[in-house]
Amino acid sequence: MSEIKDNDESLISHLEALRGALIKCFVSVGILLVPAFYLSPKALNFLIKILISDNKITLNYFAPMEIFILQMKLALLMAFACAFPYILKTLWNFILPALYEHERKFIRNIVISSSCFFILGFTFCVFLILPLIINFGISFSNGGITPLFGAANVVNLALWLGFVFGLMFQVPLIVNLLIKWNILSYESVSSKRPYVVIALLSISALFTPPDIVSQILLFVPTYMLFEFGLLFSKKGKNV
Repeated sequence: MSEIKDNDESLISHLEALRGALIKCFVSVGILLVPAFYLSPKALNFLIKILISDNKITLNYFAPMEIFILQMKLALLMAFACAFPYILKTLWNFILPALYEHERKFIRNIVISSSCFFILGFTFCVFLILPLIINFGISFSNGGITPLFGAANVVNLALWLGFVFGLMFQVPLIVNLLIKWNILSYESVSSKRPYVVIALLSISALFTPPDIVSQILLFVPTYMLFEFGLLFSKKGKNV
C-alpha cells in the first residue's frame, strides 16, 4: 500500500515539475513578445523586401486589422525563436535526471542537428524559393493583366512554406537514424527509391499551394537531401 502511495507521490511530483517547466517556457515567450512586437514592423518590411526582390510591385491589404495580425504572427515567431534556447535548456533540465550519459549525448546531438536542418530549410525557402515563386507568378502579367498581391497571402505563404521546408529538411537526419538504428538497411532504402520519389511528390503536393512549380521546388531539394542522407549513412556504415 505504501509503495502505491510512493508511486503516486512520485508521479505527482513529476507532473508538478513538468508544469513548472512549461510555465517557465510560456513566460519566457510572453516576456519576449513585447520587444518582438515593437520590432515586427521592421521585420515585416525586411521579409517583404526579400520576397518581392527587385520587382516593381506593391503588396496590398484588404482588411483594417490585416497588417496588425501579420505583425502579431511575426512577433510571436520571433519571440519563440529567441526563447528557443531557454526553452530547450528548461526542458532538458527536466528530463536530464532520467537519462543515462549515452542517452544525453544522443538526444543533444539529435536536437542540435534537427534545429540546424530546420533553420537551413526555412532560410533556403525564404531567400531562394519564394522569390522564384513570386517571379513565376509575375511572369503571367501582360498589358491587360496586372498582378495584385495581398500582403497577408504572401507573408502567410512565406511562413507556411518556410515551416514545411524546415520539416522536409529533416529527411537526411531521418534516413540516417533509420539505418543507424537498423530499422531499415541501407540496401533496402536504396532499392526503394521509386517509392521514395512517389512519397516525396505526394507530400510536396499536400503541403504546397496547388501549382506544379511550388511542388517541384519542394521536391527537388528534398530528394537531394534524401540522397545525401543515404550517402552519409553508407559512409558511416563503411567506417
